[in-house]
Amino acid sequence: MGTLTNEDAQVFVDTSALLALLDASDSNHAKAASVWERLLSEDRVLVATNYVLLETSALAQRRFGLPAVRVVQDHFRPVLHVEWIGEACHEQAMAAVLSSRRRKLTWSTVRASS
Repeated sequence: MGTLTNEDAQVFVDTSALLALLDASDSNHAKAASVWERLLSEDRVLVATNYVLLETSALAQRRFGLPAVRVVQDHFRPVLHVEWIGEACHEQAMAAVLSSRRRKLTWSTVRASS
């Protein structure tokens, strides 16, 4: 397997980045939009999991309504390479969450699966 250079490196896109892009009032919106546009112009491979898309869609619908979900589906999804979480990865993520034995985590099952 070859070494990735800066020009062809993959960039993982998480829920917080996508939500910042959706919400102009988010304190990270301007930076997220700038980075997003730069990455697109550099033809970088933007990677997310189906869990990230699901979590983003659920939070976008709750916070902003269905038009925001349409943005996720019509504008973000087409430029993302989606890694589909299967049963084995799901089980590993659930085991990580459950083994923490804590009610409030600083990370989620979605993050554990990424």
